[in-house]
Amino acid sequence: MAAPGAGLGAGKVQEDLHKLKMENINLKGTMEAVDISDLRTAPERTELGLRKCAENYLNTISGQVLPVCSAGNKEVNSKEPPKWALPSGASQKQLVLPRVPVEPVTVQTCSKAAPRVSQGSQQQVEMDIKIMLDPENMENKAGLKHQNDEIRLPLITKKKSAPMCSQKTGKGHTVATLWGFPAFPPVDSPLPLLEEDTPKGALSLTGQRLILPAAKITLQTPPVVSKAAPSQEFPRQHKKSAVGEIISSRLDPENTDTTTFPNSKEAISGTSSSSKGNTAALPSSSSVVSTRKSKPVRTYPAQQLECEGQIPSQTQPPQTPPCQSSQDPRLDWDIVVCHGTVDPRAPGFLALKQHHPLSWGSIVAFLEHAEKLLKDFSVPLATISGKKLARVASDFELDENPPESAILSVIKNQSTVAKILNRPGQSSKGRGGAEMAATKIQRAWRRHRAGKAAARSRRREWASGVIGASWRSWNHMARVKNTLREARHRHLENFCSRAKHLAANWNRIRTSRRTIIHIPSLGYSQRIREHIPDLALQQNMQMGRLCDILDANVDVIYICPLPLSEELLQYYNKLLGLQAAVRSGNPEAMGDLQDRFRILTPEAINSFPHHMCLATQLKYSPKTIQRIQVLIQSRDAYVVGGVPHADDLAVADMLDVPVLGPGPEVAQLYSTKSGSKRIFASARVPTPPGESDIHSREQLIRALSQLIVDNVEVQRWVLKMNEERGGNGTAYCDVISHLECCHWLQKEWQSHGPEGWSRSQARELALVKISQELPGLLAQHVQPVNEKRFPTWEKFLQTFLTQGGVIEAFPFSSTVTSLTVDLLIEPTGEIRIVSSGDQLHAEGPFRSSGSSIPQRSVDPAVLNSLCWRIGDACRSKGVLGYFSVDFVAFTHPQTMEQQVWATDLDLCYSDQLALTQLLLYVTDGNVDCGSSPLEAPLGSQAVKSQWIQREGTKPPAPVSPRCAVASTQLRHSNLSGTSYNVLLQRCKARGVGFDLQEKQGTVFILYEDQKRHRLGLITIGEDLQGVLLTFARNLFIIHQEISAPNMQGETNFKMAIQDIEAILGVTAENKLKLEEEQPWEADALKE
Repeated sequence: MAAPGAGLGAGKVQEDLHKLKMENINLKGTMEAVDISDLRTAPERTELGLRKCAENYLNTISGQVLPVCSAGNKEVNSKEPPKWALPSGASQKQLVLPRVPVEPVTVQTCSKAAPRVSQGSQQQVEMDIKIMLDPENMENKAGLKHQNDEIRLPLITKKKSAPMCSQKTGKGHTVATLWGFPAFPPVDSPLPLLEEDTPKGALSLTGQRLILPAAKITLQTPPVVSKAAPSQEFPRQHKKSAVGEIISSRLDPENTDTTTFPNSKEAISGTSSSSKGNTAALPSSSSVVSTRKSKPVRTYPAQQLECEGQIPSQTQPPQTPPCQSSQDPRLDWDIVVCHGTVDPRAPGFLALKQHHPLSWGSIVAFLEHAEKLLKDFSVPLATISGKKLARVASDFELDENPPESAILSVIKNQSTVAKILNRPGQSSKGRGGAEMAATKIQRAWRRHRAGKAAARSRRREWASGVIGASWRSWNHMARVKNTLREARHRHLENFCSRAKHLAANWNRIRTSRRTIIHIPSLGYSQRIREHIPDLALQQNMQMGRLCDILDANVDVIYICPLPLSEELLQYYNKLLGLQAAVRSGNPEAMGDLQDRFRILTPEAINSFPHHMCLATQLKYSPKTIQRIQVLIQSRDAYVVGGVPHADDLAVADMLDVPVLGPGPEVAQLYSTKSGSKRIFASARVPTPPGESDIHSREQLIRALSQLIVDNVEVQRWVLKMNEERGGNGTAYCDVISHLECCHWLQKEWQSHGPEGWSRSQARELALVKISQELPGLLAQHVQPVNEKRFPTWEKFLQTFLTQGGVIEAFPFSSTVTSLTVDLLIEPTGEIRIVSSGDQLHAEGPFRSSGSSIPQRSVDPAVLNSLCWRIGDACRSKGVLGYFSVDFVAFTHPQTMEQQVWATDLDLCYSDQLALTQLLLYVTDGNVDCGSSPLEAPLGSQAVKSQWIQREGTKPPAPVSPRCAVASTQLRHSNLSGTSYNVLLQRCKARGVGFDLQEKQGTVFILYEDQKRHRLGLITIGEDLQGVLLTFARNLFIIHQEISAPNMQGETNFKMAIQDIEAILGVTAENKLKLEEEQPWEADALKE
């Protein structure tokens, strides 16, 4: 018989079965109209409903569990679990089992009955199903009363919370751990069931002895297969039970068609209130899936993502004992976000809301941003850690948009979600992705099109700007050039008109009071000036121009390219004040001539590049120009420049004075090496064999080959650039000695003779051979004079062909003398020789370092004849003012006669002329290069003549010939370590000085006091040999005074002494004589 409460329990069961049937019928009728969103929630409701109904029914039968086949039926989820009262004598220790949240499930349809059920059992199963589907049917109710069976339903009372002890936690992967149950009650006393015990299935009934332990349990393959779902940690531990293994072993091995649904957003929750304590999920037998081979499975995105390994499978989190507080910081609740949506009824969501009520607003706001991000990027599944969410969300305000990194930090499968977010094109797969992608594509295309149009517009605008700027610049440059052209044309016209006025009034001007403005400017082209070391110093080496005040009617304004210290100004004041003492022979009769000369330095010397010539610096120095205008006011004045430049005419135009010199164009044309050859050819003076205006390599080889064949006796050939000065653009090569056909050429030339050689066939053959050998020969054996500037033949040749140049023969003699003659073409056309001297070569045969004045190597009559012819040619070309001509004199080895060749022409004021002016000033002498050498009156006789004059008689003053050795290129690096006053005192103590009475001795020329590594020196005496020896002695003394034994310095003193020895031809006898008189001087000469 049934227990007293059996009737009430049966009634409840019948009511639940009736509700199940009605929902099942309704589900049948609307199955065709259900969409996919309803199917997502159907499996969970179906599984739970079937489980509850089946287990409730099995609780009523005696010890047998029947399989439930879902064929032809649709399960309905029961909305309310049955509430059965417990028997009055139920135990107070009740087992509380929470409901299980279900993962995506698999519904299996049975195609046939379980093979383990017998035919009789099959009938019983069908009867049981009828009873379950229609419990109100009286025929089905009668079937419950079997003659051998008796249904015994327990009495269900209201559930009361009971204390729960701490238990150990078991871990599993696919099958969750089972709870540990208390000991079985006696068989004769039924176990009271609670509300939550009814849906727990056969295992729970077996544990409560509602099913006999010895009963044979057969479980069919469950209609729904669930997976482990992430859930909150519950403080209850499980013990593994062997029943799970029994269930797994009894599952139907036959596989059926399987349909897999995505994870539901409405998982069945089993949380309880805080007053009832924490609850834990009990896995059902349907969570075990057969591992055998199954038929093809249709999966949805969430499951597919898990199957591909993109979202790792999650196991049931470890559970904590129920004795711990619900606020334990170790608790964590997982919130599953499926396709960007969070289920607000999920257990993790509700638990998180319960445990964090104060920060719930921030958490919800953070979750909304997370949902938006995951939905925008179509992330199928993401698991958010509640613990991290609560911690991170508290750092943001409600209206603050958290960054993507903050959202990723709370996601457990962060790496997988990050890969999805970073996947190209993923943002277009989310909500409104297609429209967004289309918008982006259109925006990108419009931006690209607009960018191209803007770039094209910018290019056109830039091009128009460049064209406009270029046009404005060109127009401005054209205007400036036109202005400069007009100004220079105006300057040239004024120059010509003033030159005519100067020529017409020259006889008056040169005898009247006048001012000479000396501008020692080197107006070479810029490419030449850039390679002149110490250009300002080179322009200041003509301090002898100040000595024009020797004429009492002349005042001098000297434009100095360097600022002079007070020490140098005092030195030149004293030097120029010696005029009265020199004339009287009395050293005490020194005068003050500071009002007769002015040394002015333009203020622009420090404002412009150092390679600008002095005339240009003066042009841009208005203060200096204004001062000069004041000094020359109401006086006749003219400018004496250096190398003519266009700015010389500009300065003269600003000062409104004429220039005693040629125009810049004339000077540039005839001051070149090729231009000088044209002047010499016009004057018909002898010149070295050569060729001018060479501008190509082929022309060079052809011309040099022809010259070698025509002049076989010439051993050395010289190449000179047109515009270079001082030997910088000169190179030489001993061609004959390096030719492979040299011996054959010499033999053929001697055999045919000078007259027959020009008509012989061997000459043509020699021309071919030489032309073939010359390119390689020149590359190997050409020697540039300035090796620092031109270290190789190719570099020299490139500059040579750029400027143009000449080829000329070097004199074929062992004794060659170079000399320089300075001439003046006055405005009236009169030609005068104002200076002459033999060159000194301290640094090689092609560089002049000084002169012996006057020259004594060529007959004055011959030299005068050559100079007159050259002067006439220059005058015919429009040359005016001072210019110099270089000659070489040698003895012909065959005729033994002296030959003189004109080699160079410089249309400028030379350094030698400045030294000559200083020589005449300190000796009060006179030089007539055409008839007699330099002569100077004796000072002592002059004093005597003055005494005789007081007696009434006027005897003629005797004169004595004088000569001098002068140099402006002396260089010594140790000079910078000694002041000029100390140097002059030391030299005076060693006998280096000037005797005013005898008008002989040594005079120093000081250029500047900044670097102080160069100086000029003039030694004056009666005979040339004595002057040369004195000059060498002076160099040795200076070297001794400024050098230490271990600091000899860099100097050219030694080379100058060696050149003097070569000139004198000092023999051993002369050296012995010198050693007897002054042994230390002989040692110096040996060095």
